[in-house]
Amino acid sequence: QLAAPPSLSPPARIQPRHRSIDMDPPATADPAAGSPSPSTTSSSSSLRRRAALSVNTSAPAGGGRGMERKSKGADEGERDVERAAGSAPVSPAGRLFREAHFNCYIVALLGLGAPVDVAAARAGLEATLVRHPRFCSVQVSDDVKKNAKPRWVRTTVNLDDHVIFPDLDPAATSADPDRALEDYVSSLSTRPMDNSRPLWEFHVLDFPTSEAAGAVAIRMHHSLGDGVSLISLLTACTRSAADPARLPALPSPPPPRRSGGAALALAAWAWSLVALAWNTLVDVALFVATSWFLRDAPTPFLGSPGVEFRRKRFLNCTLSLDDVKLVKNAMKL
Repeated sequence: QLAAPPSLSPPARIQPRHRSIDMDPPATADPAAGSPSPSTTSSSSSLRRRAALSVNTSAPAGGGRGMERKSKGADEGERDVERAAGSAPVSPAGRLFREAHFNCYIVALLGLGAPVDVAAARAGLEATLVRHPRFCSVQVSDDVKKNAKPRWVRTTVNLDDHVIFPDLDPAATSADPDRALEDYVSSLSTRPMDNSRPLWEFHVLDFPTSEAAGAVAIRMHHSLGDGVSLISLLTACTRSAADPARLPALPSPPPPRRSGGAALALAAWAWSLVALAWNTLVDVALFVATSWFLRDAPTPFLGSPGVEFRRKRFLNCTLSLDDVKLVKNAMKL
């Protein structure tokens, strides 16, 4: 749980406001880079401008090398224009997650030990997350060109569009707050996002549950990155309530106890490398065999065909570590 400073009381609940996004390139420059240069404040059409590629068709034989050099120069010029305009191509995995039948979101739920301090949260977002290139960019496609690939283009971020205070039924949140929290978080996986804005949202759930004084549901589109990287990024954006200037740090593991001397330690290290190589080969072989002819063993975790496209519900509970180990041993994992 992340503890919020209890000095500020949470503000009154407000409705999310929707405003138009300023697509003017002067506001899309990186705030850490200072004032934008004239080359980066041209019209939005310049974001899709391509470097010209001239080919001399009257060149003698062997002129293909000159064409190759010009092509490389054009590609480098195109990349220079993209970097100056603050755009970057969307990765193949990011394009896959934007497909209509494969539209994925990452939903993270944070339980807090104190009511949500909205003023501190907004200040932290403006100082950290909003400055990240993926969290202040939208995906834009060049409709003029055929088979054009989408690109990340910087835009201004209006926090009122991303910090959302849902209007929940007070009777439901007071009668069964855990159920109300689960119902709302589960609905976030099916609600569409506005593609004209950066693809992330902070949902402030300022009512106590059985395990927290308040909660924040963070929804991010999977095209922004993988889950581990995004959770690491969110952790890096947090600060200690006791010392706001201190950066977050994970507890360091205890130093390993050495016994038996250097020879035994070297033998253990060599054996770990052999075991790692063997397990890697076995896993790759099983992966290839499963993709060709093997089938997954039937377990309670194996869903029926098409389960990935069915509506799902988010639930959470506290489990004993001994119970988890019992299931692990029973499944021979």
